[in-house]
Amino acid sequence: MKKSICLYFQVHQPARLRLYRFFDIGKDSHYYDDFANRTILRRVAQKCYLPMNALLLELINAHKGEFKVTFSISGTVLEQFDRYAPEVIESFRRLAQTGDVEFLSETYYHSLASLASETEFKHQVLKHKDAIEHYFGVTPKAFRNTELIYSDAIGQMVSEMGFKAMLTEGAKHVLGWKSPNFLYSCANAPALKLLLKNSSLSDDIAFRFSDRGWSDWPLTCEKYLSWIKSAAQNDDIVNLFMDYETFGEHQKAQSGIFDFMRYLPEAVIADGEFEFVTPSQAVKKHRPVATLDVPDPISWADEERDLTAWLGNELQNDAFKKLYDQTEKLAILNDEALWSDFGHLQESDHFYYMCTKFFSDGAVHKYFNPYDTPYEAFINYMNVLSDFILRVDDAISVSDVNFAAAKVEAPKEKAPAKKAATRKAPAKKAASKDAPAKKTTAKKASAKKASAKKAE
Repeated sequence: MKKSICLYFQVHQPARLRLYRFFDIGKDSHYYDDFANRTILRRVAQKCYLPMNALLLELINAHKGEFKVTFSISGTVLEQFDRYAPEVIESFRRLAQTGDVEFLSETYYHSLASLASETEFKHQVLKHKDAIEHYFGVTPKAFRNTELIYSDAIGQMVSEMGFKAMLTEGAKHVLGWKSPNFLYSCANAPALKLLLKNSSLSDDIAFRFSDRGWSDWPLTCEKYLSWIKSAAQNDDIVNLFMDYETFGEHQKAQSGIFDFMRYLPEAVIADGEFEFVTPSQAVKKHRPVATLDVPDPISWADEERDLTAWLGNELQNDAFKKLYDQTEKLAILNDEALWSDFGHLQESDHFYYMCTKFFSDGAVHKYFNPYDTPYEAFINYMNVLSDFILRVDDAISVSDVNFAAAKVEAPKEKAPAKKAATRKAPAKKAASKDAPAKKTTAKKASAKKASAKKAE
């Protein structure tokens, strides 16, 4: 049996916030930088999404079922495609129609909901599943959490939703001596199979490919395949996971990244030792070699491979807590606009911008940060969040007033019947007063008769 290569790409663009000042709070509730979102999406579409999708379609057709890839596309970027670049959706749709591309499920808003609210997490997963079915006509069968975040508890939630496979990081502090190049199973839900990212081989493409100071530059397909074969001498599967924007955006076209991708499938297929598979195919082909115990969440970010990229300082934790404190209030409201803003404010990017790491991973955070400092990111986000909380509280107050008014109005509907009964009472009283009046008239008539007799 051939060994496997699983090639997976993450596609996401955040809903970037506009410069939102303190004096905007309570006055203007449009939070998004529409110009920046449109400009960046259009640029990345031209540099990455459209040319890379065209290349992958060409390779899939050329290799007639032997080349396969996998995508996870966030709901946020799907909304932006719809708004600013519908041709990108069409290009992904053409890939879906080949049958050699798998689309994964994830959180709709690329959020950290799995760490805060099981209800919100499952809601977003179902919302994303519906979006993938709507756009591409396929139902996701495997799952990838935001930033490959995983723990035993998260795996159990994912398994309960019916998924059989999940992607995560091959974190060294979790694996120890074990290799990431095998299939594993979730400790809390053994039916859930885990595919682990080979960080070193993935980062050779995602981060080091165009670095001329790298000792192994330039990277050729032959050299890269030899590394894959060496890494998986006695193993089953090599998982190469990376951002899709690697191609053309992070690694520029002039670096040769598209040419590298063009010839890599041919080199792998011609060698004959490996075959390309999707996650769903991988869990059918390979058996787990062990259970993976992950009591604390891991991710694919930074050297630590933990949550510190998003929840590693007081700024991030304060913003995170205040945001999710609104969950219970929102649960009693049926306000589509509030729910949409709540979703976009959950995007992990906003918390990533607040990261204060200045050492080994500081340069990476600075590259992806539109703010000059993490503190500016925090202040801007908290201004937006303050306005959002005001809107939620106002909506709650209105709903309370309406509820109280409904309670008061309800008894009034029966009141007219009681008043009608009261209004009939005077009629009875009038009738009782008539009797004495009739007696008085009779007495007067008798008196007249008596007077007449006396007169006679």
